[in-house]
Amino acid sequence: MYDVYKVRKDFPMLDGTKKMQGKNLVFLDNASTTFKPQRVIDAMTEYYTTFTANSHRGDYDLLYNMDVKVSEARKAIAKFINSEENEVVFTSGDTASINLVAFGYALKFLKKDDEILISETEHASNVIPWFKVAQMTGAKVKYIPLDENNKITPENVKKVVCSATKICSVAQVGNVLAHEVDVKNIAKIVHEVGGIMVVDGAQSVPHMKIDFKDLDCDFLAFSAHKMCGPTGIGALVGKYDLLDSMDAVFGGGGMNIGFSTNGTCVALNPPAKFEAGTMNLSGILGFKAAVEYLEEIGMDNVHKHDQELFDYAMSKLEDNENVIIYNKTSRNGIITFNVKNVFSQDEATLLNHKGIAVRSGQHCAKMIDEAIGTNATVRASFYLYTTKEDVDALVDALNEGGDILDAYFN
Repeated sequence: MYDVYKVRKDFPMLDGTKKMQGKNLVFLDNASTTFKPQRVIDAMTEYYTTFTANSHRGDYDLLYNMDVKVSEARKAIAKFINSEENEVVFTSGDTASINLVAFGYALKFLKKDDEILISETEHASNVIPWFKVAQMTGAKVKYIPLDENNKITPENVKKVVCSATKICSVAQVGNVLAHEVDVKNIAKIVHEVGGIMVVDGAQSVPHMKIDFKDLDCDFLAFSAHKMCGPTGIGALVGKYDLLDSMDAVFGGGGMNIGFSTNGTCVALNPPAKFEAGTMNLSGILGFKAAVEYLEEIGMDNVHKHDQELFDYAMSKLEDNENVIIYNKTSRNGIITFNVKNVFSQDEATLLNHKGIAVRSGQHCAKMIDEAIGTNATVRASFYLYTTKEDVDALVDALNEGGDILDAYFN
C-alpha cells in the first residue's frame, strides 16, 4: 500500500487552503470527477508553454514533436488497459465513446427486431444512445433482470439473451450501487449468440486493474477526468476489426486519405478514422501523465484503498438507524444512502454547510428508482487520496441528526 497522506501532497486542491462554507474541504464526490495531481497540471501547461503545435498538420519540428507525444500517450493508455496501440481512440470522454459505438457501429449493422441488452441501473450515457439507435433502426432495447441485490449477473443475462441479441452494453461498476459486473463471463455468453459486448468503464478503469484482452469485451469506454486526468478527454478502446468495420461518425480534417467532387471520401485506418479535427492535445498529454501517476501508485493498491474505506465507513454507520444504505455489499468506493425523512438534496445541502462535498439526486441513472424504492439518493464516493478522517467527518455529520433546517441556519 501507499501513504495516503504523502499522496495528498501531490494535489493542489488538497493543500489545506480550500474551504467550503468556511470549513475545511472534505471532497467525497469522486465518482463525478477527481482532483488532479501537479504533474498532470504541469503536463498540460507544458503543451501551451513549450510544445504548442497541431498534430498531423505539417512538417516542422514542433508538429513532429507533438505527433510523437500523441503516439506516446496512446501507447501509455494501451499499456494501462492491455490493448493494442491502434485500438485506442481518443474521444472527449466516456459519453462520446459510447455514442461512437452506437452511431458508428450499431446504426450501421443493426436491423429491425435486433435486440440491445442494457440494465435499469445504467448511467444516461449508456442508455440514451441505445434508445436513439433503436428508434432509428427498429431494434429493441431489452433489460437484463437484476438479482435480489440489484446486481447484473451472468445467470440473469442468460435469461434474456437470444439469437436476436446483437449488443450487450453494461457498466462494469455502476455509478449508483457500484456493484462489479462479471464482464468476462457475460461477454462469453453474448459472443456465443453472435453479439458484441460494450463496457462502460467510467467507474471501473479509475479504480481497479483492467485487462481489455482478458475481459474479451469488444469495446471499453472511459474518461480521464475520473482518474486524475483532465476533463474533455477520454478513450474508446475497441477490437481493431470492429473499429475497422465501423463508420466514422465525424468527418473532417485528419481522418481521411482524400475526398473529391463526386462526393467520395476515403477514411484513414483506425484510430485516426475517428479523430477528425484538432484533438484535445493538452488533454492527451494530461491523460498520459494521469495514467503514469496511477501506475506508479498501483491500481491494485487503489482498489484495496477503496475497499478499506468502504468497510471502515460501513462499520461506522452500521448502528445509525437513521441512515438507509442501498449498496451495503458493493465495496467499490461508493456509498449510496438516504437519511430517513430527509430529502436527498436537503441532506447534501446540510453536508455542504459542514464542508463536505457529496452528490445528491438521481446521478443520471433515472431508471433505477423502481429497483431501490426511491428516486433520489445521496452518494459519497472515495478515491486514492480519501482518508479515514474524511470518512469520519461524513459519519459524524450523519450521526449528529437533529432538525436539518436548524442545523443549516444555525
